Order: sequence, then C-alpha cells, then structure tokens
Amino acid sequence: MANVKRWQATAALLLTLSTQGAIAAPALVAVLAPEPAYAQARSFSDVPSGHWAGGFIDALAARGVISGFPDGSFRPEAPVTRAQFASMLSAFNKARVRNAVNFSDVPVGYWGTNAIRNAYETGFMSGYPGNRFQPEQFIPREQVLVALANGLGKSAKAPVSQVLGYYSDEFAVSDFARAPIAAATEDRMVVNYPNLNLLNPTRNATRAEVAAMLYQALVSEGQAGTIASSYIVSPTPIASSYKIPAGTVIPVSYEQDRIVLMPEETVPVAFDLRTNITAQDGQLLIPANSKVIGELRPNGNGTRFVAQELLYPDGKRVPFSATSQTIVERQSIGRDNNSAREILRNAAIGSGAAAVIAGVTGDRTIEVEEVLAGTGAGLLASLVQRVINRGSAEVIVVEPETDLNLTLNSDFSVVP
Repeated sequence: MANVKRWQATAALLLTLSTQGAIAAPALVAVLAPEPAYAQARSFSDVPSGHWAGGFIDALAARGVISGFPDGSFRPEAPVTRAQFASMLSAFNKARVRNAVNFSDVPVGYWGTNAIRNAYETGFMSGYPGNRFQPEQFIPREQVLVALANGLGKSAKAPVSQVLGYYSDEFAVSDFARAPIAAATEDRMVVNYPNLNLLNPTRNATRAEVAAMLYQALVSEGQAGTIASSYIVSPTPIASSYKIPAGTVIPVSYEQDRIVLMPEETVPVAFDLRTNITAQDGQLLIPANSKVIGELRPNGNGTRFVAQELLYPDGKRVPFSATSQTIVERQSIGRDNNSAREILRNAAIGSGAAAVIAGVTGDRTIEVEEVLAGTGAGLLASLVQRVINRGSAEVIVVEPETDLNLTLNSDFSVVP
C-alpha cells in the first residue's frame, strides 16, 4: 500500500491492557481489526457505493493524485482538460527525456505551468502545431491512453490491427493513436464502461474514466495493487477446459519487501501474480494482476503461506489450493530502535509482531507500510507480557520475492 500506517494506537492499548492483568478480549479484537481497503480514501457525495469507478477514484484520492470539489463532490461525469490531466500525471515519477518548451498559450503564472512542463519533459504529453498546448481543451479518451502508453514506454507485442480488432469501433481510432492504444490494451490500461468492446476513442474522457485508466497504468508499472473490475479490457481470452496439474509452481509477488510476524502468529495476506500464467501453446491460463488470497500460518519452527482463493482481475473468486515452503528465517528484536526500523523498512507486519516490537523497543510510532490483522487477543497479550519481561523477541521475516513460490496441492481447473 502507498499509505503508511502506524500501529501507535493499537500498541498503546495492548500494552496498557496487558499490564493490568485481565483483558477484555472483545475490545482488543475490535482494536486489532484490519482497516477497510479504502479507510484513508476520500468520500465523495456523488460517488455512491457500487459506482463502477469508485475503487479507482478512492485509491487515487487516497494517494493525493486527484481531489474533489469544495462541496464534497467529485463530478465523475465531468470532462477533463489537458492541463488537469497533466497535473494528474504527477502520480508517476519519471525521468526527463527532453527539454521543456514555452508554449505560446500557457501564460506566465498559469496554475498548470509546472505540471504541463513536467508532462512534456517526461514524454507523456506533447503540444500542437504553432507551439500551442491548448491547456483548457477537453482531452479525448484516445489522448489519455496515448499519453500513458508513450510516457511509460509501452509497445504492443501482437500486431496492432489484431489487438485493436477487439473494439467494435476500431475504425474511429486516429492513426497516431493506434499503436499506443494497442500497447495500452495489452497492458490492461483500457477501462471501458459499460461496454468492454466499445472504445469511444474521440469522445472526451470523464473524470471517472481518467481515474480508472490512470490507476491501471500505475498497476502496469507495479506501483499499485489490483482493483477488481469487470470493465478492464483484457483482449486475450482465458483458456477453457484446461487444468493446471498439481505440483505446478506459481510465482507470486508482494508490494512490500518483506512481511514480519511472530512465530505463533497467523496473518491474512494477498499476493499478486505480476505476469500471465500461460500454457506451452500460449493459451492464457491465469491473467496477470490476479491475486492469491490466503494466510501465513505457523508450521513447525517457521511459517508458510496457505492459499485459499484466487481473485481474478474482473472480481471473480475461485477456490485455490497451494502452499509455499516453510520459511524459518528469524531476526532478533531488542531495545535498539535502529535495528527494528531497519527490519521494518518497506515491510508489512502482523499486528502481533507490531505490538511485541512496540513493547520491546518502547517505540509505538515506528512506521510500516501495512499492518496485517494477526491472531487472537489472548495470544497477543501473552506475547506482549512475555517480551516486556524478557526485553527481546524473535520475529520471522518473509521475503516474498525469494521465499514464496507456491506449489499447487491439487489440479486447478482454469475458469474462463
């Protein structure tokens, strides 16, 4: 997750309760309950629950990439100007690829000058003949996709005409936009609501559409987690009547560098599939940006991941039985805050480990990327009291990129 979370309140209450003897388990469980997926997102009065782009809008708002209006609205159907879109491209931290130009129609002191300069220098956007940028012109959907594909250096692998043949209105795509839109399509950056096959390339993009496509571009760069949506275009159909045999190894990834938990702790976690899983003949079996959902559970003297479900990018969930090897690597946490901070840099942490480390170090404000809800109140309270008395604790450190290749326990029937 992009938003840094603190365990300060959780650790403080847990430490207080554990030093008072009896613990009210229901109250403790409530404190340690995981935050909703968009707990830090804005709430817009005109983006109701279930809005097709609500997840994309909330996620970008939480990142500070987009914002609403003073009256609390977002206006999802409103068009977007080229200057406004240039401002949204601040979501990407790309190096400069060319020198800035002074556009004749961007006056000195214009609010979007810096954003326009950055969008041009990084290769996302260009101007028009006559050294004009047309900052107040509404941006068409095809220009949004061209900007994202060009700025991120995307190129189509399959023939352009073959990819664009997915769209019923391929004929309406401008010549300059064909190759970039094919690339954006292959990288799942195109979001079409309500008809997946209708691109509407020359229609002005709405704020909701821009939010969806911009977020998908972040996903394609590995800078954001997937959001389930049935409106993300995937031109490669998933194979039907195919079984992936038991024993197949499935590689997974995670947003953080490591996961830290207590040996006794069970934590729910979801891992990403960053690339397509394909058969030898090229059939798509499991699409990239799917998620494997399960738990890290104690196993012997270590922990291992036990998968329970596969979440497809379109929101479909199916049972998925797979496990990782047992991870036994441990690190000792003492009263030295610096060692704790080093272990926790760019880490997710189980809530039990969070409370224990806070108890050992006395520091309840150490920052981590994500807190994962851990095991029950009785175990956590016992752990905290034990480490307070001992002054040190051992934690298990899981490094997903090297520790978590999953092995299928049984044949998996592909779901088209």
